[in-house]
Amino acid sequence: MPTTRLVLALLLSSLGAAACAPAQAPTATGNAAAPFDVIITGGRVVDGSGAPWFSADVGIKGDRIAAIGKLYDQPATRRIDATGQVVAPGFIDMLGQSELNVLIDGRAASKITQGVTTELTGEGNSIAPLNDRLFNDSKAVFRRYDLTLDFRTIGEYLRRLQTTSRIALNLGTFVGAGGLRAYVVGDGQREATPAELAQMQELVASAMEEGALGLSTSLQYVPSRFASTEELVALASVAAQHGGIYISHQRSESGQIDASLDEVFTIARRAAIPAEVWHLKTAYKANWGRMPSVLKRFEDARAEGLDVTFNMYPYDRASNGLDACLPLWVREGGLEPMLARLNDRSLRDRIKREMADPDVKEWENQWYGSGGAAGVLLSAVVEPSLRQYEGLNFEQIGALMKMDPRDAVMDLVIADRGRSDVIISIMDEADVRTALAHPMMAIGTDSGARAEDGPLSGSKSHPRGWGSYTRILGRYVRDEHLLTLEEAIRRFTSRAAWRVGMTDRGLLRQGMKADITIFDPARVRDVSTFENPGHYSEGVSFVLVNGQAVVDSGKITAARPGQVIRGPGYKGQ
Repeated sequence: MPTTRLVLALLLSSLGAAACAPAQAPTATGNAAAPFDVIITGGRVVDGSGAPWFSADVGIKGDRIAAIGKLYDQPATRRIDATGQVVAPGFIDMLGQSELNVLIDGRAASKITQGVTTELTGEGNSIAPLNDRLFNDSKAVFRRYDLTLDFRTIGEYLRRLQTTSRIALNLGTFVGAGGLRAYVVGDGQREATPAELAQMQELVASAMEEGALGLSTSLQYVPSRFASTEELVALASVAAQHGGIYISHQRSESGQIDASLDEVFTIARRAAIPAEVWHLKTAYKANWGRMPSVLKRFEDARAEGLDVTFNMYPYDRASNGLDACLPLWVREGGLEPMLARLNDRSLRDRIKREMADPDVKEWENQWYGSGGAAGVLLSAVVEPSLRQYEGLNFEQIGALMKMDPRDAVMDLVIADRGRSDVIISIMDEADVRTALAHPMMAIGTDSGARAEDGPLSGSKSHPRGWGSYTRILGRYVRDEHLLTLEEAIRRFTSRAAWRVGMTDRGLLRQGMKADITIFDPARVRDVSTFENPGHYSEGVSFVLVNGQAVVDSGKITAARPGQVIRGPGYKGQ
């Protein structure tokens, strides 16, 4: 689809029945006799539609926007002076990864300080459903943080968020096909039987009726990698019947990306379901420069009538588990079989040889794709004795451990029981910029919320979880003019909201939820770096979630007004 037509199509989709805001401020609407709880005055309103900014005040009553217009003479419990600042809808993280983090630390500090008010999560292996085996496997993680594991279904998890846990942002989740496979089939490499597939379909239906947003996959990892396209079509068809979407960490982001996109588009076509690709990239040096042709694939699919889109984060390095550097057969079967293979010294030469193989097809060889040891940085561990290696690449770690860096990978996977994370140098900045400029793009940090203090402050992490949105606003909007301010805000807000069917968030409109981010366009910037990631963004002055300030004058407050986001198939149990 030509770019101008694509922009129009995406804009119309994001607005739904709402009209674009006019360039001049509208007349105030709402009940003038009742005082507002909050009035935001003097700001430049960027309403999330992509329309030009306009001067207006925003009035809030309870958790809703009650009026937008000239409200200077209206009474209010509190007035926020936004002179010289931008007033925008709260930002929506398409891949937040904080489903456990918010139970540990409800502030979601690294997210709200960059303007995020809503997070969507559940990549491939969602936090539920859990059978007895998965429930027992999860207990150790909960015990580590003195948490009680008191849910088995997505519905029970969301009810815990709503009634027991106090969180600062809104949160919704997909149901992960990988988790369903682990629940029914296990972690082995085999096809599901017809009875097992039927059971997984029943689990999808239950999850959708409990509030899941759709079906997710993470097809580079065990056990998701073992699912066939037929299996995924069968599961996605159930999600589609309940109004959900299909969203995927696709099977390949490197040399086999065309075949991988074929699979995404096939699932969208055959299951009659909207589809989105998480964290789109053209990974590994051999594939740098391919982003324009990849984007053309999406445009052609949309011209065919497929509702397919993508999201990304604005960095040229990725992050995932250290064990993903190992061949697929090593990881098959789950943690204990993997550790047994790594402890078998007779297998080490084969593993090292395959890690150095440039032509492997069976798995995404991120070790080779990162350029080997120097391109893989150990970002986070759980075992305290291994903290000395955090922030070092495996060339440095191998030297300290006096061994081949690939042996160091295996020994650290054993010592940390597969819980270590790495940052990998696999993308090119030119490809990142090309994708960022495309109107189809939304943002997902692909990182759980952390904080500068407290239980989630101990380990390093990828800076994308601290500054994705502020990096775009500071670097790519203000400094480099890659995007207009209004277009960037549209990608952060209404573009994400319509993708998952949120009709009451993503735009500044009377009656919408009062999720609002206020920032100084001259000061906003990311501070977190790969070498020193644990720092909040700057320039975000106020963040309101459901009408309450979780960031006030740049400081995190004690408010925890986050709400649960449920999908269109929710039956209201």
